[in-house]
Amino acid sequence: MHPEPASPTIGDARAEADAAGGADGLGPDALARGLDELVATTTAVREALDTVVTGRPGLADVTVAVLLAEGHLLIEDVPGVGKTTLAKALAHTVDCQVGRIQFTPDLLPSDLTGVNVFRSATGDFEFRPGPVFNNVVIGDEINRASPKTQSALLECMEEGQTTVDGTSYTLPRPFLVVATQNPVEMEGTYPLPEAQRDRFAARLAVGYPDNDAEMRMLDGHEATSPLARLAPVTTGHDVARYAVLVRAVHASAAVKQYVVDLTRGTREHPGLRLGASPRASLQLLRVAKALAAMSGRDHVLPDDVQTLAGPVLAHRLVLGTEARLGGTRPEDVVDEVVARTPVPAARPGGPAVGAARGR
Repeated sequence: MHPEPASPTIGDARAEADAAGGADGLGPDALARGLDELVATTTAVREALDTVVTGRPGLADVTVAVLLAEGHLLIEDVPGVGKTTLAKALAHTVDCQVGRIQFTPDLLPSDLTGVNVFRSATGDFEFRPGPVFNNVVIGDEINRASPKTQSALLECMEEGQTTVDGTSYTLPRPFLVVATQNPVEMEGTYPLPEAQRDRFAARLAVGYPDNDAEMRMLDGHEATSPLARLAPVTTGHDVARYAVLVRAVHASAAVKQYVVDLTRGTREHPGLRLGASPRASLQLLRVAKALAAMSGRDHVLPDDVQTLAGPVLAHRLVLGTEARLGGTRPEDVVDEVVARTPVPAARPGGPAVGAARGR
């Protein structure tokens, strides 16, 4: 039996938008009106996230950009800094179906995707969908499960579907996986396979708040959790519409070449065993389009690409032995590549659009 969609309206939103013309069918006036609405909504979402995870500037921007780019988000840091809280806060601000999975060493792939159950009354098997059949799926401590269980998400994240006992089931749209993980050096964790890390559009490190932010956190959490005060700001249907707008944001040939130059720079770096994939180039451009749209622009600037280079590229890189023993971090490699890659000019012979970081 084919599972019922989590929400028929949300699941069909992208199809409706594409039928109406999609990204290519948006005229300048329609795009401008849509961007005004998108900016107002995403500003409200970011403000809501900032009330929950205080003192970590930039986190909300990347989180919302990944949502609009139809990507997936990996949040990695030590326990207790607000990884799961950030994931829950995002889910609270979007009125859609939300599922949460607590990853443990004994978790099975069928616990994620669903299972066929035999019904003795009818003599047939009935498919019972798992938690991946939601619009926002929160995977808590994803690297505590075995690689076999982790790999159950590969098809879901890349193709928007899952296959159980030879039958493929389409997942609802929009579909976003927000996974948290602890550093692999901590006890009881398994490193994520490179293929799965590559499917996450961006990785964030929440980090510790500064003194003032931690004091505000104590005041804000003293009586009740800020999550309890969050109300939905937008709907899954609107998020699907905004994703169509994001695809309509213009990226010039020079900006696209800049994206390719950055990813190729990681592949040629002597300190890496594995550089960024072509999928990384595609996702860097998509998230940069989302960031531009959130700023009210209908075009991508090199600054958008530079801002996102670290979150989008660093987690895909595999350091060589010498670089790892020397204390080099993937983020350091990305900063080096960004600093030495020429920034495209606004026009032939014209001034550079945005200065490269570190210059």
